[in-house]
Amino acid sequence: MSDSKPVALIVGAGDYIGAAIARRFALGGFSVCMGRRRGEELEPLVDEIKGSGGDAHGFTLDAREEQQIASVFEEIETNIGAIDLVVFNVGGNVNFPICETTTRVFRKVWELACFAGFLTGREAAKYMVPRERGSIFFTGATASMRGSKGYAAFASAKFGLRALAQSMARELGPKNIHVAHLIIDAGVDTAWVRDIIKKQRGVDVSELPEDTLMHPDSVGETYWYLYHQSRDAWTHELDARPFAENW
Repeated sequence: MSDSKPVALIVGAGDYIGAAIARRFALGGFSVCMGRRRGEELEPLVDEIKGSGGDAHGFTLDAREEQQIASVFEEIETNIGAIDLVVFNVGGNVNFPICETTTRVFRKVWELACFAGFLTGREAAKYMVPRERGSIFFTGATASMRGSKGYAAFASAKFGLRALAQSMARELGPKNIHVAHLIIDAGVDTAWVRDIIKKQRGVDVSELPEDTLMHPDSVGETYWYLYHQSRDAWTHELDARPFAENW
């Protein structure tokens, strides 16, 4: 077990935001644990962090499965250390006209972006409440605040995740557990977002002003800042967007 390092768990450790959060906390001296459905895809990131002198662990984890969530938490708590921070970062961003939104799509997006957040947050609370310390952060999106055309499924799930985070913050804050919801109100600079912008708007992102898209590393720094807030001035909800973003 890690006696000297705090432990962070990122559920939904994708290639961009999740990876950036993992790198930032590893740089800050954390033992970083990461979970995603295809756990083998974490191996390059784990090797990168370890190669830089950090401590990282990858887990195959479908956050929609209650038993998998419980098993990963138990393994980390038993073999690595007490979890100080849990970040729920699972996505589910899809665009379908309402008449083309099947029950399967709606249910799957809700399971990914809302139900899995409940399972993750509840399991984190089970360990943190007895210790009377810890942080639980949920990654939100523009859709957490408004439902745009074609995003009925995604917005419904993200609205639900925001409500979950708010309820947990009110319940767990007095128990010295910092619960926060982060609204990432921007396109994050990823290959996927660049491709969407080019297809939908006919715009080459390289021609846009610098910092029009949000850099994953900047998101990582935002989580790092939030984790280190003094408890006499905790932020429950934080929205982050580039300077040029319309809102």
